[in-house]
Amino acid sequence: MNWLLSWLLNLLVYQAVQARYRAYWMKGASPFSAFVNTLVIVLAWIFLRFESPAWQRIRGNRDYWFPHIPPNRPRPADGLRYLLQAAWLLLTYRSSAPKAKVRHYFAGWQRLRQRYIKVLKSVPQRIQEAESGQRLRQRFNRLSRRARGILLMIAGVFAALMALLCISQPFELWAQFIFVLLLWSVAMIVRRLPGRLPSMMLIVLSLTVSSRYLWWRYTETLNWGDTFSLVCGLLLLAAETYAWAVLVLCYFQTVWPLNRQPMPMPEDISIWPVVDLMVPTYNEDLGVVKPTIYAALGIDWPKDKLNIYILDDGNRPEFKAFAEELGVNYIARATHEHAKAGNINHALKQATGEFVAIFDCDHVSTRSFLQLTMGWFLKEKNLAMLQTPHHFFSPDPFERNLGRFRQTPNEGTLFYGLVQDGNDMWDATFFCGSCAVLRRSALDEIGGIAVETVTEDAHTSLRLHRLGYNSAYIRIPQAAGLATESLAAHVGQRIRWARGMAQIFRLDNPLAGKGLKIGQRLCYANAMLHFFSGGPRLVFLLAPLVFLLLHAYIIYAPALAIALYVLPHMIHASLTSSRMQGKYRYSFWGEIYETVLAWYIARPTAAALFNPHQDKFNVTAKGGLAVEDYFDWVITRPYLCLVILNLAGIGFGLWRLVFGPADEIMTVVLNLVWVFYNMLILGGAIAVAVEVKQMRRSHRVEIAMPAALAKADGHLFPGTLRDYSDGGVGLEMRVAIGLQEGHRVLLLLKRGQQEFSFPCLVTRVSGCHVGVRLDKLSVHQQIEFIQCTFARADTWALWQDGFPEDKPVESLRDVLTLGIHGYTRMADYSPPIVRSILAGLATLTAWVLSFIPQSVAGKEPDFILEEATA
Repeated sequence: MNWLLSWLLNLLVYQAVQARYRAYWMKGASPFSAFVNTLVIVLAWIFLRFESPAWQRIRGNRDYWFPHIPPNRPRPADGLRYLLQAAWLLLTYRSSAPKAKVRHYFAGWQRLRQRYIKVLKSVPQRIQEAESGQRLRQRFNRLSRRARGILLMIAGVFAALMALLCISQPFELWAQFIFVLLLWSVAMIVRRLPGRLPSMMLIVLSLTVSSRYLWWRYTETLNWGDTFSLVCGLLLLAAETYAWAVLVLCYFQTVWPLNRQPMPMPEDISIWPVVDLMVPTYNEDLGVVKPTIYAALGIDWPKDKLNIYILDDGNRPEFKAFAEELGVNYIARATHEHAKAGNINHALKQATGEFVAIFDCDHVSTRSFLQLTMGWFLKEKNLAMLQTPHHFFSPDPFERNLGRFRQTPNEGTLFYGLVQDGNDMWDATFFCGSCAVLRRSALDEIGGIAVETVTEDAHTSLRLHRLGYNSAYIRIPQAAGLATESLAAHVGQRIRWARGMAQIFRLDNPLAGKGLKIGQRLCYANAMLHFFSGGPRLVFLLAPLVFLLLHAYIIYAPALAIALYVLPHMIHASLTSSRMQGKYRYSFWGEIYETVLAWYIARPTAAALFNPHQDKFNVTAKGGLAVEDYFDWVITRPYLCLVILNLAGIGFGLWRLVFGPADEIMTVVLNLVWVFYNMLILGGAIAVAVEVKQMRRSHRVEIAMPAALAKADGHLFPGTLRDYSDGGVGLEMRVAIGLQEGHRVLLLLKRGQQEFSFPCLVTRVSGCHVGVRLDKLSVHQQIEFIQCTFARADTWALWQDGFPEDKPVESLRDVLTLGIHGYTRMADYSPPIVRSILAGLATLTAWVLSFIPQSVAGKEPDFILEEATA
């Protein structure tokens, strides 16, 4: 037996025996029990040779193989934990020891895999070099256009028939097991190969398994003999069909992201166009708007060709005075119809530039924004809109309340990191309302910003595309703003987006009408269908309860068949999504985001389908504070109701395990697993509702750039700027410089070859770390400070690429752990009796999660390295 398998088996038996020994001998068991267990230990040492060198090496590296099982605190079922971990290691362990001389079970498999990778990489070149392929391609090109079309149609029909045969062919359960095992093996080989071809292979495998599952659901799993079960089953089937359609559209949308690069501007500045930069505002504080205008004033663009406008829909005197002080244009209107869209359209009547750049009032642009974006407009005369990412330097409610800021990609990273790049491939980039440039002539042709829906931005780009105009997307953050400050504000913003997308779906459906290409139609349709996820998500949360509480067979099939069809569908979708989206959204985190929003977007989207002309516009609050931690009981009411229903389902399920029919046990177990998973996802949604205290009005941005402090006596001390806000900075000095709180100093920063100084007041000193507050800066100095920090061209460029690749198993563990954390956090704000129930539930769930295997990581054990170099 190979070394890994034998060592893991020895360790498994030893740890099980050791646990039994401690449980009986050390805890005061009866003499007979202690004697029997001692005899077992003696026999184990005799026959398993625990004193051998191989065993000693295992014991020396026990923490490496089983990091989640404490050796000094045996728990019930530790033997099962060791068994699961050992099986997981046998399936997944790959040694990274040098020279590939490690003698382990997978050595032959690794060689086969390397050959497979080599062959797969050489396929495109071999096809290109093959003479027969060249001859076939030449013959195909010599055919008439009609003949080529016929051949392609025949090939497509043949491929579709083969796919239909693969999807619809009925299998016995054993044959289905072999089929899914084969596809899973191929997926595990392909998933780590570089390039687009493996990604497309994973998509094909995922769609095959998922389509086969859906076919099985339609043809074999509906209970036609029971009306109630049939209705519930059809509701679940409709939700699954929706999820399948969104999955297909998502694969289509993101299979080939364009990753467009900036187009350089011509050297002749005289031909650069005039740009009107507009900053609409309604009820935001002047302190939120000031950095945006300061940054706009420093944009690298000829000053006579850049017109800055503050569009104040609140008609506030202080904003007008601020605009006059800076010399920028101020526009206000007497009426306020159509909210932001009407505000911009009113300003367009007074502006005369060839292009319009639009920024939300909290989005601080970099100096390079126009030079990075305008080159494409000069190259493509039919380009009507170019969008850049919305980037946020403050945490959104998910990041802040869950403590995951800059650790996990946030909710919008997937859209701005991958989806918009995929849209650009199909010439379907969406206008997102800010950080974008539009061609004025194209905007005038469609009558300005669309006002018929509350998502005026996406509707505007849809109208531009219908007229044949092109769009573009550059995935380089060129502005940063404030995220929503509370979960309630975040949910309110998403409700508006969902209602607006439903309105567009009814009033200007992209699947109908003229002017759009098929790729554009599908990209827009997927964006709109995404906001209809509330209803299906609620169905998935309630589906297992229908069986446990009401005994309705929503999937009328044996439990083993359900597992053989459902699990491969979920696993392949997760593997493929992780491969394609891993840098932009971690596996299973989308479950948390959708669950939080499900109840709140289900109603407005349904209402908008029936009454699309309801157009109430709510402004997203920015710049607020939370003076203390609190639990938002109002926003969590739907989740708490679902938790209570799931607890009832667990109680009924356990009762039926004991007293129910024997032939339903596996079905009950499957539904209980589903309910436990839903409970943990709901726990994650509850965790987001614990609002963390936010006392700092000016959010800190982490950075590492040279800086210096100058004392009043003229001494200069170099250091590194570690963080900044619009009110102060934190520095790390090379040595302690003897500053005290209250001392006045000058902060020295560079921008290019220029150096700037800013008066500051020392507020914090801790060794070499110094915190200072900007003190009485003039307007000119405030502008220069923004230019040296927020508006630097490279400030945000690397932020969205700073996340490691997704690891699905670790992501699943994080999400499930988060669910437990949500209940414990809620318990802190609950009455004592509820706190006790939740604490017990959290303990039980933590015990169940302790059985999940963990991947080994870090440095190889010494004995592997020794054998590798032997």
